[in-house]
Amino acid sequence: MLTTLISAEQLAAQLRNEVSQKNLVIVDCRHDLMDAQAGKNAYDAGHIPSAIFANLDSDLSGSKYDADGVFAGRHPLPKVDDLLQTLRHFGINNDTQVVAYDAHGGMFAARLWWLLRSIGHASVAVLDGGIGAWTANGNPLQTEAAQNSVGNIALRPTLTKQVNVHDVLNNLSASSELQHQVIDARAADRFRGENETIDPVGGHIPGAKNRFFKDNLQADGRFKSAQQLRQEWLDLITEPSKSIMQCGSGVTACHNLLAMEVAGLSGAALYPGSWSEWCADAKRPVASGSQ
Repeated sequence: MLTTLISAEQLAAQLRNEVSQKNLVIVDCRHDLMDAQAGKNAYDAGHIPSAIFANLDSDLSGSKYDADGVFAGRHPLPKVDDLLQTLRHFGINNDTQVVAYDAHGGMFAARLWWLLRSIGHASVAVLDGGIGAWTANGNPLQTEAAQNSVGNIALRPTLTKQVNVHDVLNNLSASSELQHQVIDARAADRFRGENETIDPVGGHIPGAKNRFFKDNLQADGRFKSAQQLRQEWLDLITEPSKSIMQCGSGVTACHNLLAMEVAGLSGAALYPGSWSEWCADAKRPVASGSQ
């Protein structure tokens, strides 16, 4: 059972093995925040054999507004029943090994990794290096859409933690002993409040530290070693269980959570609404600059 990362070599071996292939579901999570059709177009042009396509907006996210009509962020979590239905449609069973990949170093694949863990499914790994690592090894692509039978995945005890906007707001006034460290996965310029082109307000949650998700990767797009990640993360946090991961809309924060899991630093929480939800209410405080 693989629970964090899988190499292109490992995946190719699983696809060659008739036994492991029967218990394997590969999910293409490619996406472009500026072009909603780009991921599906890339999938249609060529994908890893047997891969199913997952759309970030419709499959891996829920409604942007809660039951009271309040904006909940650009990519809120899907409702559990909706998520289960989607995963069953993908052909995922309780014992399925899931492999998620994209073309962005795991930027979007990590979202599916976290969602599966949130419903208690541990057997999910992100393809290290994504489709680029797959093709660099000379592995084939196919253009035919995969057709899987309906799976039976069920809800089990969660393997994740999450907090809401009220928790994050209350955290600002918590005593030092109780306060959690917020880590923002966005690029440094957006964290500082500069060059904001996605959300209506620039800046960050007061007290947050910046850890751009791409800092988890080597130059070739693969994750850094577990030892290096551990050293780098322990420079930011003292205790994973007293840490909150956020980003622009709860997507790339999952990449930081994956990196922490690779490093053996489990227990941090996700703030799904992230900056897009936080900045939607002018009464919430906003910080700018690098501190």
